Amino acid sequence: MIYVDAAIWKCGRMVMCHMIADTPDELHRFANELGLKRSWYQGDHYDICKRKRSIAVERGAVALGRRDFVYKLRAYRTA
Repeated sequence: MIYVDAAIWKCGRMVMCHMIADTPDELHRFANELGLKRSWYQGDHYDICKRKRSIAVERGAVALGRRDFVYKLRAYRTA
C-alpha cells in the first residue's frame, strides 16, 4: 500500500508532502508510475508536490494524518 501525508511543506512556490509504502519495491514502482526520478528518493520516502499527491490518491494511495503517517514511516524503516 502507498501512503501520503498532508501537503503542508513549503518548498519555494510549491507545497509538498511525503510518500511512503509498505515496502521499498512498492514505493519505487509507484513513484515510477507517477513519473518521479529514482534520484529523488530520500532514503525512506519521496517528496512529492501537491498535484502529484492528488494523482497518487486517485491511483489508490491512502492519505494519512500525521500520527498514522509517522507510525507507517517507522514500520517502513524496519522493513
